[in-house]
Amino acid sequence: MRHEREAPMPFDAIFDQPDITADPDDLTFELTTYPATAVHTGSAWNVSVHDLPGKHSLQAQAGTWLEAEDEIQELVAKYLEADRTSIVVSVEPADPEARAALRALTSARITRAKAEQAERDAARHASRLLLGQGWTTGDVGAVLRLPEARVVQLTVPAPGKAT
Repeated sequence: MRHEREAPMPFDAIFDQPDITADPDDLTFELTTYPATAVHTGSAWNVSVHDLPGKHSLQAQAGTWLEAEDEIQELVAKYLEADRTSIVVSVEPADPEARAALRALTSARITRAKAEQAERDAARHASRLLLGQGWTTGDVGAVLRLPEARVVQLTVPAPGKAT
């Protein structure tokens, strides 16, 4: 007796994300980063940047976190007479617990992105290997828990990746 069933495909969603085309640890940027701290007081965020050239400090105040980031970035760029795109003002909460929580979240997101890339790479390799051994796209899709259309897509080299 033959059973026709549509296999659930929960693993397909990661292929909707872009590939990491270069190892982020190998990238180099010509940017200067200035650390800043933010404190929420009343209805405003107060952001301070210290250790600017000439031992100067700058402060900005805004109603929201994003406005405060934009404001301090603009002030630092003006002070340095630099293009905003050539500097980074890294704003973190002054509160150590909040800062640690946000750093942990950033680390988890980076770990997830790298794991998803590893899964995409492994799925491409497995798909090509199995198809090369004569498996049908249907069987490859079933064993990888991916739609057949995705299996076909996996045979095309990813941008910046070797086959």
